[in-house]
Amino acid sequence: MYQRYQLSHIDAMRIVEAIRLDLEAQGKGAAIAVADSQGELLAFLRTDGCKLPSINIAINKAFTAAREGKPSREIGDAVRTHNMPMTNFGDLRYTAWGGGVPIFYHGQLVGAVGVSGLPEEEDMVLAAKGAALIA
Repeated sequence: MYQRYQLSHIDAMRIVEAIRLDLEAQGKGAAIAVADSQGELLAFLRTDGCKLPSINIAINKAFTAAREGKPSREIGDAVRTHNMPMTNFGDLRYTAWGGGVPIFYHGQLVGAVGVSGLPEEEDMVLAAKGAALIA
């Protein structure tokens, strides 16, 4: 028998709120997605000033990080290093951009955070900050 932890909607909203506060303090807009361990959406927010394409990109960053248990940037780096298409992962939701960070709790993957709308490095910092709230 296995025991599994699950990210709750309260946890997911706490992550979204922390990142939202950071974005507002900086006067910036972005999309924030929190996914469960399978990569399916638990919580989402598009803040003021966020461009529309960032919606799906943030969701896909969280999906990628959750499905692989690695930051989406690591997946992208591996794809670029081996010159293989993202379609090799078997799902068009996989993305190679940084800004998706897995969330681990007591060594178990419980979900992921995706942030999109800022330069990639800033997306990565905010996603990591959100993930750290649970870890």
